[in-house]
Amino acid sequence: MGFLLRIFGFGLLILGIYLVGQNIIFTTNVYPYWWRGIAADTSILALTIGVMILIFFPRGMKELGWIPVVLGIILVFMSSRAILNPMSLWQFFLSLMLMLGGYKMFITGRLPV
Repeated sequence: MGFLLRIFGFGLLILGIYLVGQNIIFTTNVYPYWWRGIAADTSILALTIGVMILIFFPRGMKELGWIPVVLGIILVFMSSRAILNPMSLWQFFLSLMLMLGGYKMFITGRLPV
């Protein structure tokens, strides 16, 4: 029974994230200067190199793989912008309850009462 509650909790967690995520749009900025667009290309290269290091390199070098991954994530945020569409208080409350209740069920395997 606990396993089914964990799966159901994970589903509720994903549903809550989906409901909030419907109102968030990520776009890339278009700059007239040539050096501003490098962040998007560099973020993809850094993430790719970091993941390759984490997967294919020996255990002693895996710590070095996190450096390009973090750099890539930072560059993704530098080269993009988030547009937050308005959402009602009811939608926010519902998605927050789904996320928190689903997380509690996923972690503990019990109903959050």
